[in-house]
This record gives sequence, structure tokens and C-alpha cells, in this order.
Amino acid sequence: MGSRDKQGIASRVRPAPRSPAVTRTKVYNRAVEQDREPNPDKTWGKMTESTPRVNLGRHLFGLAALAFGVITLAWHEYNGWHLPPYIFYPAAAAEIFGGVAIQFRGAAKGGAAVLGAAYLGFALACVPGIVTAPRIYNSWGNFFEEFSLLTGAAIVCAQLSPARFSSGSSPETLRRIGRIALGLCAASFGLEQAFYLSPTAQLVPKWLPPSQMFWAVATTVFFALAAVALLTNRMALLATRLLTAMLVIFGLIVWVPLLISAPRNHANWSETIETFAIAGTAWILADLFSEHRLGEVRPQ
Repeated sequence: MGSRDKQGIASRVRPAPRSPAVTRTKVYNRAVEQDREPNPDKTWGKMTESTPRVNLGRHLFGLAALAFGVITLAWHEYNGWHLPPYIFYPAAAAEIFGGVAIQFRGAAKGGAAVLGAAYLGFALACVPGIVTAPRIYNSWGNFFEEFSLLTGAAIVCAQLSPARFSSGSSPETLRRIGRIALGLCAASFGLEQAFYLSPTAQLVPKWLPPSQMFWAVATTVFFALAAVALLTNRMALLATRLLTAMLVIFGLIVWVPLLISAPRNHANWSETIETFAIAGTAWILADLFSEHRLGEVRPQ
């Protein structure tokens, strides 16, 4: 057989090139199974320099969910709501399981889905109060607090989906939905503080200069600015980072001292955990924006 015939046979049996999208998805799935980050440099094309991500926002979010589950199981209530046994047992189990699972990348998607279902249920439980008394903002505030936690769980779940790495539009869509959802929540946080400004000022430590009311007004403005930045997509990364920092500071200088001074007060536990959980959501979104800026998932 001539060399030309051999070359013809070789060309006929040569495997067809794989689609880049299929290759990216398979490599991503293999990385998830091995509990590590997919390496873009080995996955497709020439990428910008990739750096390992610690995902501290996801871990903080999960720890807060785990703490919520423990106090729900211990006190038979969630965030001040007294629950019947057929609700608090599944709710506590979901928060504990989800809070643990989300710590590990291989199980984080399932854990986030479980937490998202739980927070969706709690958010919907606020709707009757809104319908009954729509002029009382406390019910609206409760809804958006739960909705912010649902947003964090949904971002993690979508972020770890293989489809995100095989579709060029999914990452941008996820960032848009995340910033709008958290922007609406930040607007609600600002409105809630504005409507209840005096009680908010009383929570500020007296030793913090210049005055309690100053910081109540200032943080209300900060929430409003964060909402504007997120909803208009202007300096959204900076807004999420500053929002995260502000919420963490809230937890450390406002709620932790109250928790230490009155550890048997259930509200202090709930508010402390919820503050750090919402900070986890803001941190998760900040990580998502940072990932986009670094170009870790942007093909050539």
C-alpha cells in the first residue's frame, strides 16, 4: 500500500475535534469531583493569569446557616418566629445540612440548593404579613432579609453549575441578577433603618464618636448608596466590598457585644447570625465580580 493510501486511511480514522464547550464542561466536572478549582490555563485557550480563590464569602454564609440550624433546633424558632414541630425539624435539618455541605466544593451546589429552598420558604412566609398590613415596613424588611439569603444561596448554586462554563452568556446573566437582587435588598435595609431610625440609633455603641444618631443616619445613607451602585451597575464591585465590610462591622461592634451581655436573649443570637449571613451574601457577590475582573473564566 502506498504512502498516499496510508495517509488517506489515517485522515479518515482521525477523531473529530471536540467542541470547546464540551471540553470545558468535562474538565470542570472532573475538577469538581476532585474538590478543586478548574484550571483555566489547562482547560481552554490562553487565559489571563488565574489565582486560587478561597471563597470566604461562601464559608461565612455556610457557617451562619449552620448556626441558624442549631438555634432553630434548640429553641424551636427561627429568627423570632415560633415554629410547629413539622416545620422547625425540617428547617433545622436543611440549615445544618446546607451549612455543612456548602463548605466543600464538591457538595456546595447541593448544599446551596437546600439552603435556597429553606430561605425561599421563609421569604414566602413573610408575604401574608405584607398583604395584611402593607403600610408596616417591618414585614417588608423581614421579607428582603430572607430574600437576601435566598440570593446568596442561588448565586452559589448557579456559580457551581457546569452550564456556567459552557455558556458565554450565563456568567453575565448571573452577575446581573445577583447585583439587582442584592441592590433591592440594600435599598430595603436603608428604608427599614430610615423608618426605625431611633431604635437603630439605640443599637449603636455609646462609646462610638461622634454620636449614635450620626451613625444611624450614616449607615442608612451607605445602604442607599450601595443600592444605587448595584442597581445602576456603577462601581458594583466596590459597593459589594464596602457593604460586606459594613455588615461585618455591624456584627462585631453591635451584635456580638449585645450577645455577650445577654446570651439568653434569642433575638441577639438571631440578629447576630443573620447579620453575618447577609454579609456572606454580599461577599459571595463580591467574589463573583472579582472573578470576572480577573478574567478567570473568560476565554480568549
